Amino acid sequence: MAEKKWWSDGVIYQIYPKSFQDSNGDGIGDIPGIIGRLDYLKDLGIKGIWLSPVYRSPQDDNGYDISDYQDIDPMFGTLSDMERLIQEAGKRDIRIIMDLVLNHTSDEHPWFQEAKKSKDNPYHDYYVWRDGEEGVLPNDLKSAFSGPAWTYVPELKQYYFHQFSVKQPDLNWENEKVRQAIYEMIRWWMDKGVGGFRLDVIDCIAKEPDRMITGNGPRLHEFIRELSRETFQRDSQILTVGETWGATPEIAKKYSNPDGSEFTMVFQFEHSGLDQEGGCKWDLAPLDFRKLKQVLAKWQKELHGQGWNSLFWDNHDLPRIVSRWGNDKEYRVESAKMLATVLHGMEGTPYIYQGEELGMTNVQYSLEEYRDIELLNLYKERKAAGYPEEEIMESIYAKGRDNARTPMQWDTSEHAGFTTGTPWIKVNPNYTKINAASQIADPDSIFSYYKALVQMRKDHTVFQNGEFTLLFAEDPDIFAYVRENDEEKALVFCNFHETTRDVEVPEGFAEEELFLCNYKERDLGTLKPYEARIYLKKKG
Repeated sequence: MAEKKWWSDGVIYQIYPKSFQDSNGDGIGDIPGIIGRLDYLKDLGIKGIWLSPVYRSPQDDNGYDISDYQDIDPMFGTLSDMERLIQEAGKRDIRIIMDLVLNHTSDEHPWFQEAKKSKDNPYHDYYVWRDGEEGVLPNDLKSAFSGPAWTYVPELKQYYFHQFSVKQPDLNWENEKVRQAIYEMIRWWMDKGVGGFRLDVIDCIAKEPDRMITGNGPRLHEFIRELSRETFQRDSQILTVGETWGATPEIAKKYSNPDGSEFTMVFQFEHSGLDQEGGCKWDLAPLDFRKLKQVLAKWQKELHGQGWNSLFWDNHDLPRIVSRWGNDKEYRVESAKMLATVLHGMEGTPYIYQGEELGMTNVQYSLEEYRDIELLNLYKERKAAGYPEEEIMESIYAKGRDNARTPMQWDTSEHAGFTTGTPWIKVNPNYTKINAASQIADPDSIFSYYKALVQMRKDHTVFQNGEFTLLFAEDPDIFAYVRENDEEKALVFCNFHETTRDVEVPEGFAEEELFLCNYKERDLGTLKPYEARIYLKKKG
């Protein structure tokens, strides 16, 4: 019998440390703050915490520019604080999943500081360089954060390659010394007791810039299999999740092969691009609801038994789901619960992003109140290109990453209980209505509903391994599917919109088999706006 993995029935909670809980009044969330909130997370029932980067960093890209992989940035605390977090979480049966950035470092990392000294320096080949003249770029590859992907170093008469910020030079994975240094660092963290790793833009490591290849390079799976052999396979209960923007189900079967040769699972983002025009998230379009059902169903069907899904609506890079595809005004509570129901009934490991379990919403700030480098660059670029101000701000309100990065809303005290100081980014003004303190003891709250879903996955194997069948594929409002294994059969039945719908519950399910619903008053033949139901029955 195959060894049971803890993530097969567990739910992961993502913490963006800068915005979760400040313990010392400096306005920035920190590790001691997280330790102080572990009982809240234990109450929610989660089994793992994915921690966005807390390594030493100049914070050019909120910690995704690492200057020391084996130290903690002073803004978050100390290495001993990190060790205490791992221990305290462990006492509550919660594992810590570190966020690893292996595609690039900070330009302030000692490796890059050495690499810039001369072409003969042993660390020079840790990064990707091309000879050239100033002003004559090696090619026209663009950075994801706008501008060229090449920056000139006059002393060397060379350009270095960076797929992201100019302060995030790409590592050269073709160099075996780079790979071995990375593996040694990962083993060091494993020895400290971490429960796993989320691997940032991991599908970019096998870049071949001369061939204009940045993602899914020819050697990608070779590199990942070596990484896994040298590190993760030493502990079969280490969770690994790759961030893979370009993944298809076929590629994902390699990434998340049950033989453990690569990762446990991947983050794929096919569903995340369904409300944009073309390949740019800032070019807004209405959500194609039928396409959403089709995409999610495809991943459910194709990975069943051959891979493992990550299930998420929100993260630190995405807007709040209740504002994006729900209704964050008249039906905020109902739509937040409905969206959670759709996701948590599927096969895979669900991820809850901090505040999602409270129904936290997007914000609409003035430009000077935003902090995100991507968002601010977008504004400059589009302003220079002649876009109307109103259109630029509409895109920022809808898709800006700071929507997800406003401080966690704990209570009604000043700054939502996040800090006694001045928060690094403004708190969402609706914290007096939307906060944890008002929801924890309320059986009808979004928090309590999420808690029920988290427990449901532990108690009922059908949600862990049941086959998935989509129903009503062409219906314009209803998102419904069946999960079935040898022991149980479940029906997830949701109205994705605010129209009231006359419906018939699919044959084989009776009212007394209703397991969970987001409305107290129900009419069997009608789905109210954003109504969600789960029916569950034993077989035999």
